[in-house]
Amino acid sequence: MIMACTGFVLDPRYMEHDTGRGHPERPERIAVLADVIPRLPDLRRVEPRLATPEELTLVHDEGHLARVARTRDLASYAFDPDTRASPRSFEAACLATGGCLALIDEVMAGRLRNGFAFVRPPGHHAERDRAMGFCLFNNVAVGAAHLLRQYGLQRVLVMDWDVHHGNGTQHMFERDPGVLYVSTHQYPFYPGTGALDEVGDGDGTGFTVNLPFP
Repeated sequence: MIMACTGFVLDPRYMEHDTGRGHPERPERIAVLADVIPRLPDLRRVEPRLATPEELTLVHDEGHLARVARTRDLASYAFDPDTRASPRSFEAACLATGGCLALIDEVMAGRLRNGFAFVRPPGHHAERDRAMGFCLFNNVAVGAAHLLRQYGLQRVLVMDWDVHHGNGTQHMFERDPGVLYVSTHQYPFYPGTGALDEVGDGDGTGFTVNLPFP
């Protein structure tokens, strides 16, 4: 029996990912939601869990996982001018991905009809081997890979609606016909990918759909 129509993931530990003063991707993005979302009716909170190394390496290589893990021992670290980490960022990133996985598992078990993961750090710019664009791990990509592996789904749709193109998610699945990646975004704009003629490669040709807007 479905207990509620929609579940959500929202956890104060996401605010412990400290990107530094003045950074646009900051803890207040979660703090604002934490005051409102739990009071909305007919929603059920889902407890996030830590994504495991085995789950993260469904889409990321082990070297990338190790680089992000090392930030636990550093006062601060910049992967690039936009993408920063603090000692609690690794845990927050594992919880962000794990929150998405926990929500997926609840939906697949039939306990929820759908869900929304209010997590940070975000994910769609993270590539297989590097952090990028505020993103440490590619939460949605791990979720899609989890659906394919854990539940044996043959097709997964990723609909990416953002002003920026999700380069990381596209690259992870551009050869995989099991994932249809559709993105609406501004173009040309950061990160420079997402042109109309980027349609996938090899067996995945036709399973990447970019809808760029000026």
